[in-house]
Amino acid sequence: MTPPNPLPIDAHLPRALEALDEAGALVLTAEPGAGKTTRLPPALLDAREGAVWVLEPRRLAARLAAERVARERGQSLGDEVGYQVRFDRRVGPSTRLVFMTEGVLVRRLAEGPAALRGVSALVLDEFHERHLETDLALALAERARRSTRPDLRLVVVSATLDPEPIARHLGAPVLEVPGRIHPVRIEHARGRDERPLEDRVHEAVAALCADGLAGHVLVFLPGVGEIRRAESRLAALARREDLLCLPLHGRLDPASTRRALAPSERRKVLLATNVAESSLTIDGVEAVIDSGLARVATVSPRTGLKALELRPIPRSSAVQRAHRAGRQGPGRCLRLYTRADFERRPPTGLPELARAELSGPLLLARAAGAPTADALPWLDPPPAAAVAEAEALLRSLGAVGSAGQITDRGRDLLRYPVAPRLARVVQEGARRGIAEEAARAAALLSERSLRSVAGPAELCARSDVLELLDRLDEAERARFERHRLERAGIDPRAAREVLRVAERLARLAERTRGEDAPNPDEALLLALLAGHPDRVARRGRGDELVLARGGRAQLCRESVVRDADWLVALDALDPRRPRQAARVRLASAIEPEWLLELFPEEVEEVREVAWDATRERVEARWLLRYGQLVLEESPERGDVPEATALLREKLREAGAEAVCDTNALGDLRRRLAFARQLDPGFPDLPLEEVLDELCAGRRSFAEVRRADPLACARARLGAERLARLDRLAPEVVVLPGGRRCRVRYEERRPPWISSRLQDFFGLREGPRIGDGAVPLVLHLLAPNRQAVAVTTDLAGFWERTYPVEARRLSRRYPRHAWPEDPATARPPRPGRSR
Repeated sequence: MTPPNPLPIDAHLPRALEALDEAGALVLTAEPGAGKTTRLPPALLDAREGAVWVLEPRRLAARLAAERVARERGQSLGDEVGYQVRFDRRVGPSTRLVFMTEGVLVRRLAEGPAALRGVSALVLDEFHERHLETDLALALAERARRSTRPDLRLVVVSATLDPEPIARHLGAPVLEVPGRIHPVRIEHARGRDERPLEDRVHEAVAALCADGLAGHVLVFLPGVGEIRRAESRLAALARREDLLCLPLHGRLDPASTRRALAPSERRKVLLATNVAESSLTIDGVEAVIDSGLARVATVSPRTGLKALELRPIPRSSAVQRAHRAGRQGPGRCLRLYTRADFERRPPTGLPELARAELSGPLLLARAAGAPTADALPWLDPPPAAAVAEAEALLRSLGAVGSAGQITDRGRDLLRYPVAPRLARVVQEGARRGIAEEAARAAALLSERSLRSVAGPAELCARSDVLELLDRLDEAERARFERHRLERAGIDPRAAREVLRVAERLARLAERTRGEDAPNPDEALLLALLAGHPDRVARRGRGDELVLARGGRAQLCRESVVRDADWLVALDALDPRRPRQAARVRLASAIEPEWLLELFPEEVEEVREVAWDATRERVEARWLLRYGQLVLEESPERGDVPEATALLREKLREAGAEAVCDTNALGDLRRRLAFARQLDPGFPDLPLEEVLDELCAGRRSFAEVRRADPLACARARLGAERLARLDRLAPEVVVLPGGRRCRVRYEERRPPWISSRLQDFFGLREGPRIGDGAVPLVLHLLAPNRQAVAVTTDLAGFWERTYPVEARRLSRRYPRHAWPEDPATARPPRPGRSR
């Protein structure tokens, strides 16, 4: 065995072991390159009997760390040192040091005290990333330490972490270990750059080459799609500069990973996701190019739909990325964003626990014996709203009972290393005799998309999953030949990974497989629904989806589910803009009656009495409802006791004008107002009382309208009051020739009438109202209906103005009467124009 190269942490290991023995827990912070991942776990192994489990957040880091420790100890991987990640393990009967990913570790911890038998220490590496399952692992481990395993040693390790909060939480000392970081020159973009990311990466790599690049370049990109585009954009430059462009991400096959990390005399450009931020040292990296972006899994608080959002990384992650250039010598970091942008970013990222869907962790907590989420000693408790949503989903899946206890179905779901909803898809598919198809469907939904190119759907089908299963079959028939699949829009690597996961899931499902389904496609759609009870939606206008649990979403053009009225949203993309609806990329049609079959306890029959604003009517109906969606409805016949009160409420909101002749109502109200000016004790119109009475036994404005509420209100005033109203504020006055003139009552104006001046012949004084106390304002009109005068002094008009106007108008209207003494002249009869 060749002695391993010394690392900064080596000198601090005795102190770390001593502090751990004294307190039972330790918080260790170490700069990148200190050796915390590969030196501390074997030191723990040598210091105590029993096994050591090490949590590594990423599969790639777990494999590489195990390989390096085994190599440094002169052993084969899988002997004393091994690893276990999802669907891949290298452990044997003598393995005592196991590097595990988060999902594997929390499932082991959830098995209860027996799972930790023989384990002396747990190491939680890269804790600063605050992944959901890392926080859960800490809570489960600390719960064990406080109850059944007080002897369990717990170490929390991080490169960038404020150690005080977790040290207080664990009652642990803090040990800070310096790293071996060489100077790194950091350069920022000069200004905001709107060009595509791959163009900016190309420019940065070209600049490094022009400056005499001697080593490798590590480029941090948010995802596999960006890696592919950057690889394509760099192809010509790589040929010209003799660069080796290689991807590096967690979904690579082992051979591709080894190729990316293997020593090379050619300069490499490693296009990596944040998998390369920590844990593993990549030899020969001289420069880092940081896009400043990462994809983060989130759950919409409005819709509950899960999505991947493109977000700026926090400052701590940016520092981690920059340090990658200084592990083995002076380096350089080109940030593709401005210094001001960097300084505006938060110091650390939000823990995933605060923004994730929690059904998986809560089910594991139930399996571990925690009756509620609050029963676990969380470092930071999860949001109450997210806990409530997750518990509701687990109840819908049948994973927990009404009292929160884990059910047999819930324990069975934990056999599948996927989210509870996807495990339920496999479980239900197996029961219906389509275990393999359901396993493939779950794998399609858990892994990255098969579609290498997104675009509008060219066909219409019942489910995007059925269409993707056809593509998966096509990939198998093509033997995953890259060029054929890429021409067909299929990602060959994704297809291989989906099939690998599907095979493992199908193997787990075999023991519960039922009889073959007569209609496999329908059975699969039912299984998909079984795993997504909270994603049921009904189509609204166009591609709008109304979600059963509230909120709305938009069906993407790339979905093939174009005609279904009812569907389940299986996968969503982040909104392009704030407050925009989530975009559903994958969907599956359902039948409403399937909800009754799968979730009978969540379908409720409710009686609803509501106001139909369009019909202006109280409607009573019986609804069969799933969440906020109506499956069926039927009108209620006969009397509706609540109708009267609701009709009164809506009529008060709308006002009496909604059921009365507006003009007649206005006139009557103005007459009454004028009458009260003369007689303050005169009563108001009892219209509100009448309307309240007329609502009894009725359900619509139309019915109230037909009862003529205005006539009813007048009748309520009584004959005596109406007669007095006619004396004080008559509707009309009759002129000497029989002409009936409507009296106009207006606010802030005296009452007035208008008619041709010939109609006033025979009057010395104008008409009066208010028991003769109030003269009417007279609008005296010429034959062309234009006002000649507006006056209350008719006698003065006859004497002073009429002679002049009569001479003028008689020339224009000679056939009309223009007597010399209009006060005594006979007026024309009604209907005569002269």
